[in-house]
Amino acid sequence: MKYNIDEEQLVLDYLPKIKYIALNLKSTLPKNVELDDLIQEGIIGLLQSYRKYDPEKGASFNTFAMKRIKGSMLDYLRKIDWLPKETRSLIKKYEDLVYEVGEEEYLDDKLIAERLNIEENDVDKIKFSISKRQILQLDSYFFDSEEVNWSIEEDDSNDPEVIAYKEIFKDKLKDCIEKLSQREQLILSLYYDNNLTFREIGEILDLSESRISQVHSQILIKLKKMVDE
Repeated sequence: MKYNIDEEQLVLDYLPKIKYIALNLKSTLPKNVELDDLIQEGIIGLLQSYRKYDPEKGASFNTFAMKRIKGSMLDYLRKIDWLPKETRSLIKKYEDLVYEVGEEEYLDDKLIAERLNIEENDVDKIKFSISKRQILQLDSYFFDSEEVNWSIEEDDSNDPEVIAYKEIFKDKLKDCIEKLSQREQLILSLYYDNNLTFREIGEILDLSESRISQVHSQILIKLKKMVDE
């Protein structure tokens, strides 16, 4: 059964929601990412969802559309190179350092700057860029590197090679997560499965919000290294 609605009116109805999602994403991104581009991608996602929506599958159109609107914006962010090369280089050095020290050693900004031979304000730049990159969620974070540009396009969803590769990655990621400590697995579960904030997780584990944020970044870096091995 076809879900019939005027596309122009649909865009007008959903435009406030699209702008809201775009503004939230924009607040975490560098200045070179234009708000209008995010909104345009959101509109594309909305129209794609309308053309592919099947009410007989159970999900409401709003749920289906909202997921695709944000997904379209994230697909766009994966395609563009929105991190300067200098920042990417600093992130790589930071990731290597964090992976070496493990979760038990707390690295404050001064110590990180000394270990990497950089200024303390560069440490802030690294952490801010990593936090922006993590909006692309767990699996996208692992593949956000100069060597691999991972993005499952909507049109590729039925490609057997893409499906097989994605399944292999999921299996490998699952195996890597199982090798983490119980505390690391708990933090991932509370953050991604239960949608708790770092502050709420800190209250559960009796740790500061900043410490949970650092451990979370360390976990992602560790998993990325393990997946790449």
